[in-house]
Amino acid sequence: MSETSDLIKLYSARILALAADIPHLGRLQAPQASIRKRSPLCGSTVTVDLDMEGGRVSQFAQEVKACALGQASAAVLGGAVIGRSADELERAAAQLEAMLKSGGPVPEAPFEGFEALLPAREFRNRHTSILLAVQATAEAARQADASTG
Repeated sequence: MSETSDLIKLYSARILALAADIPHLGRLQAPQASIRKRSPLCGSTVTVDLDMEGGRVSQFAQEVKACALGQASAAVLGGAVIGRSADELERAAAQLEAMLKSGGPVPEAPFEGFEALLPAREFRNRHTSILLAVQATAEAARQADASTG
């Protein structure tokens, strides 16, 4: 299969639909934690703002400047982030990384939507962009937990 047809397969209708409808776009006015991550390889950036209440994400916003794969990943995350603990977010980030880089299973619910990104396993140069939002969110949740705990 040619590289062009592989890329066409990668950018499926499902990926493009996710990328077009990212939940929680924007910024929070005074977040407990704010993390910005950038992929040096492709230039994708994600900034995550969040608040924690009772050890769980109570408010969340994200600014996403990434390829369609990074945007799709942010969309899956945005659909599941409210109510999650820092531990759950760190587990989701680790599971997504394992899915992409070492053939691991799709992350556990409520992050099973990352299944849409399975075809990206073969495209190592896209992995960092896909991981940005969930890694930034896990880091922000830890930071917010530490500041309130």
